[in-house]
Amino acid sequence: MLVRFGYVAMSMTVQNASPSRTMTYANFSKLDDRDAGLRRLERLAEANLHNTLRLLKHNRAHDIQVYRFSSKLIPLSTHEALMDWDPFPALAEAFSAIGAYVNKHRMRVSFHPDHFTVLSTPREEVLRKSVIDLEYHLRMLEAMGLDARAKNNIHIGGAYGDKQTAGERFMVNFRMLPEAIACRMTLENDDKTFNALETLAICEELSVPMVLDIHHQWVNNEGENTADLWPRIARTWETKYGQADASKQDPLPPKIHVSSPKSEKDIRGHADYVEVKPLLEFLRAAARYTERLDVMLEAKRKDDALLKLMQDLAAYAGEGVTLMNQASVRIDP
Repeated sequence: MLVRFGYVAMSMTVQNASPSRTMTYANFSKLDDRDAGLRRLERLAEANLHNTLRLLKHNRAHDIQVYRFSSKLIPLSTHEALMDWDPFPALAEAFSAIGAYVNKHRMRVSFHPDHFTVLSTPREEVLRKSVIDLEYHLRMLEAMGLDARAKNNIHIGGAYGDKQTAGERFMVNFRMLPEAIACRMTLENDDKTFNALETLAICEELSVPMVLDIHHQWVNNEGENTADLWPRIARTWETKYGQADASKQDPLPPKIHVSSPKSEKDIRGHADYVEVKPLLEFLRAAARYTERLDVMLEAKRKDDALLKLMQDLAAYAGEGVTLMNQASVRIDP
């Protein structure tokens, strides 16, 4: 099984390259000239996009083909007081440059809208804002010229005192989404509410691909073995949404998230680095069913953790682990 590793948004090795520079609305509202303030927000966004392109070039230099964009590329983009502002025309060139680079080098990119984007909510106002946020993420991907292989990943959401009803409400609300949004969605199990089994059942019902978070599954489960679930999870990537815009010659591989517990007292928190042995155990089991897999590291040390993991995996060379380049390995079952 060919395994490619990626990381989330920020680099620990590239200096002064934040893709998430922002401004609070409190500070924006203090500005005397609103139009000048909007231009300032656009300059911040342009700097974020410029730094994103820098990070993509850094990734290519290290053979990293899997990357999650920051959702904060455009400051205050979905704030209710700025709904009349359209920053995309001013940022068209910067977005296009990112998309061109991604497409040229065949990178896999994604977004992870924040935890306020909840489709299981019983509150109409929260649902409305959640859809607005998904529309914002879609528009960024479209501005980059990226097809539906670039996904937006979310959790099912809260249980609100009745998990079964919340799950059913999620499915009703999901089916109301525009097709352009729905075809880019993936769903992930979380560490407190909707576990892997529950998330998988909803993914199968909606024909939506599931991103397995193996750390979340370790701390929120029903006693099931992660590896035993994998064949079903992998099949969710064979659905119409899983393979939207993918060709039969180049199907989109399944994707998982991995991190390690911060400590025994904080098992849900993310450690700086990823422990290699538990991950390798899962990868060897998954390799019995899967030819290709993409792994998003959610370790605190970002790309530094990825490079450290590759060093740790190198110690298993000759034991069914073959390093392919700086950010990918081949795993024998």
